[in-house]
Amino acid sequence: MAAVLLVGGGSGSSGPRALTSDEANRLALTRFRNYEAHGRAVTITVPGTTGGLSVTASVDYRGKLGYGVVHGTGRDTSSDGLIGWTPTSVFVHPMANAPAHAPASPPRSAWYRRPLQSSGSTLDSSLAIALRLGSDRPDNAELLPQNGAAWWGRDQVDGHRVDVMAGPSSRDRSGTAGNVRYWVGSDGTMYRVRVSVGSESQPVVIDFDTQKYVPVKPVPGVTPTR
Repeated sequence: MAAVLLVGGGSGSSGPRALTSDEANRLALTRFRNYEAHGRAVTITVPGTTGGLSVTASVDYRGKLGYGVVHGTGRDTSSDGLIGWTPTSVFVHPMANAPAHAPASPPRSAWYRRPLQSSGSTLDSSLAIALRLGSDRPDNAELLPQNGAAWWGRDQVDGHRVDVMAGPSSRDRSGTAGNVRYWVGSDGTMYRVRVSVGSESQPVVIDFDTQKYVPVKPVPGVTPTR
C-alpha cells in the first residue's frame, strides 16, 4: 500500500506536536480496543477517478473477517452487491439492487472468489486496512513518539470529542510517520481512520459505529482465523 502525507487533522487542528504520555497511551490502545470489542461496524469510503465506492460492513477482528454490502457512489453500479473478505481473499455476490445493509446470514451460493490484491486496487487496499485496525495486544506507548506519532488537533465525530493523531512509521517503511490519521476518544476508542492509498487524490476514510455491529458469519468456503 502506497500512502502520502495528509495535510490537516480535523476541524480545530493546530498540530503537529509531540504526544503527551496520556495521548500515547490512548493511541497505543486504539487497535486493541477494536479487538477487545470482538468487532466493529464500519463504513468505508473508497475514492475513485470515475466514482467511488461505499462499503457498509462489520469487521470481526478476532476472526479476521469482513462482511457487508458495497455500493457505487457514482453512476457506475457494476460493483454493487455483497462483499466478504479475509487477509488473502475477496468474495463478491453481485446484486442489481443491493440493500442498504447486508443480510445477517450470507447467501449460500452465487459467490465469486478472487485473491485480495496487495497493490493496484484501492478497494482491496481499503479492505486490508480495515482488517488491520485490530490487534490482540496494545502497542508499545513508549515507542510511538520515537517512531513519529504526533498529535494534530481536536475534532468531533458523531458527537464524540476526539483527538486527531498521526500514526507512527510502519514497521517495514521508515519515514512514513503521519501517513495515517486516527480519530481517538478519551478511552482509546477509534472513531475514524483516514489514509491515502496509491495515486488517488482523495483519502480512504473508515468511520466506525455508523450502524449496528452484526456478528460476522463466514461466506461459504471461508474458515475464520482463531
